[in-house]
Amino acid sequence: MPRPSQREQILAAARRLFREKGYHGTTIREIAEEAGVLSGSLYAHIQSKEDLLFEIADEGARAFLAAAADTERRPGPAVERMRHGLRSHIRVIADHLDAATVFFHEWRSLSGERRAWIQAKRDEYEAFWARLLEAGVAEGALSVADARFARLLLLSAANWVYQWYRPDGALSPEEIADHLWRLLLNGLAAPGAGVREKEGKTCDTDALHTLHGAH
Repeated sequence: MPRPSQREQILAAARRLFREKGYHGTTIREIAEEAGVLSGSLYAHIQSKEDLLFEIADEGARAFLAAAADTERRPGPAVERMRHGLRSHIRVIADHLDAATVFFHEWRSLSGERRAWIQAKRDEYEAFWARLLEAGVAEGALSVADARFARLLLLSAANWVYQWYRPDGALSPEEIADHLWRLLLNGLAAPGAGVREKEGKTCDTDALHTLHGAH
């Protein structure tokens, strides 16, 4: 297996540190030490610390959008594609844990066009889930009083997995997704228990802020 290039080592170090300490809590010196290079050597590969943040956030965005594209190409009912999409979402978190964390949590530290670029990709990913929900309603499989609230709930629950997922845990990413999907689809109430709530008024989702970057 070829040895990672120095740039790849620097990116790997930045991913780990941004995830563990946050973008603003990480210094260039710490990235250099983690990568095993001199601080001055970093600038042969990057112009600023923000270069690393943008590249890592974009890596996360591309992974989620690739998973979404694969899900949209699949045939079958919308609810089955939603289940597959949720499995793919959790798998991306598991396979790209550092980059996914940066994509969820640190992207707001980007400035100008870079922040707008990542925001556009986040919006594109949310639009994918909006289309799936709309298809599920159109097919008669889902009853959703507030589609935007439902999307925010689904993504908030799925995104939070990065906080507690461990590769050596008892459940695989797919098993986590299936548990989450059953809970979201079936709810908590036992069948026939008579505890189902009536639909309430539509929620003001503009007032909500989730890790997925509702705005």
